[in-house]
Amino acid sequence: MASKFVKVKCKKCKNEQIIFEKASLAVKCLVCGELLAEPTGGKAVIKAEIIKAVS
Repeated sequence: MASKFVKVKCKKCKNEQIIFEKASLAVKCLVCGELLAEPTGGKAVIKAEIIKAVS
């Protein structure tokens, strides 16, 4: 199964951002700094609302 990028919306400030679904580092919102994704060694735990997969 191929990895992909996903478009997510921050729960705090509603900023939309594209992130990698298998992020190896913590991903924070570029506007407010809220944690959007937490690395696990495989697929990241995405804590934001997923809007869509980006191809």
